[in-house]
Amino acid sequence: MITVSEHRFFTGPEQYFTGTAEVEVLFPANDTAEYSGAYVTFAAAARSAWHAHPAGQHILVISGTARTGTRNGKVLEFGPGEAVWCPPGIDHWHGATPDAEMKHLVLTGVKDGENVVWKEKVSDADYSTPATTVHHSD
Repeated sequence: MITVSEHRFFTGPEQYFTGTAEVEVLFPANDTAEYSGAYVTFAAAARSAWHAHPAGQHILVISGTARTGTRNGKVLEFGPGEAVWCPPGIDHWHGATPDAEMKHLVLTGVKDGENVVWKEKVSDADYSTPATTVHHSD
């Protein structure tokens, strides 16, 4: 049987986000397809806390420029139409640039019923690390 998912909207909880992040859940994982999809719109300078995905996550920028960082201190910036793969178990964060809003689509895998493991908030110093700009043509 084909089912239609209801979109669910919520503001990212303060314990997991710095600044405002609006989440629009497009579809949840189910017993057959163990992944979910959502749009997340970050206000300028907003970002997630450190976290990891047990089954990984694809990030595709819809508008604006995304920033994502990992524990090794590397920060990437990528723009509309560009995608980044966050492998399973890798601590990372993502959000907008300091001066503009960013919207991305995330496709997040589920493993053993879990899609994200939240950790501490990202410091201003980690967020402000100079970024490497990534483009598909690079």
